[in-house]
Amino acid sequence: MARMSTMSTKRKSNPHKKAKKSPPRKQKGALRPAKEIPASRRPAEVGGEKLTFNHAMVYAADVRRALGFYRDLLGFKLVDEFRHEGIPVYARLRAPGGDGTIALHLAGPGTPLASDGVRLYFEIREVDEFCRKLQAKGFYVTQMPRMMPWGWRHAYLNDPDGHEISIYWAGENRMKKTVMRVAKEVEQAPAAKGR
Repeated sequence: MARMSTMSTKRKSNPHKKAKKSPPRKQKGALRPAKEIPASRRPAEVGGEKLTFNHAMVYAADVRRALGFYRDLLGFKLVDEFRHEGIPVYARLRAPGGDGTIALHLAGPGTPLASDGVRLYFEIREVDEFCRKLQAKGFYVTQMPRMMPWGWRHAYLNDPDGHEISIYWAGENRMKKTVMRVAKEVEQAPAAKGR
């Protein structure tokens, strides 16, 4: 306290001397760099609630055709649909086994539909049976289910617009960090060494 009064006295005693600018003080509650934020506060919060994933938007050249795939072949349930001049241009669907949703949206003329770097993942315990049913309905499955090095059973296919899809089952490995462990086990297996 004595020091503060001395400083203010000095400032008052010499009004012609320019005061040195001190760096701005940190205010209480000021933002801290991200590296200092504790892990428990990392999820983005909006209005006090944690950010959640809502749905994936899938652009299609023909929404009716896309509905034929997602609703009729994969079993998604139609939640909402918007038509323009009698033609579906938007549809929202819910996964048959949960609350996850996707939306189908008519792509504009000339819009490229390639989704390089993005793949939709749908999970079902009976992945082999599910893929056999798709084949029986005449749908081409790019890769029939097989166990992957990270411990999940995957099948791969494309929807009618070429969007990549994985039908898979993770089971008990869902939340385990299995990729490196399983890959090392495969690498060290006698069959792998004899290749």
